[in-house]
Amino acid sequence: MPDAWVYVLRCRDDSLYTGWTSDLQRRLRRHADGKASRYTASRLPVELAAAWPMPDRGAAMREEARIKGLTRGAKLELLEDGLGAASA
Repeated sequence: MPDAWVYVLRCRDDSLYTGWTSDLQRRLRRHADGKASRYTASRLPVELAAAWPMPDRGAAMREEARIKGLTRGAKLELLEDGLGAASA
């Protein structure tokens, strides 16, 4: 089991939310319940678009920041490719 995950959610308004967690299933449940973030709570339902295992929390936080810095187009390419996010 990976120590951490970076994930991207697609929200009801078609926006993309990027986050990291040490327990992916628990975090997805909290998003679905509207308790994980104010951003996604106002854009329910959300669906998991992609998730990448990370070797540790530090790597997950760095990768989350990298993805958040991408343009929407680059994020969509990342989701289509399914590759490249695990560059930590």
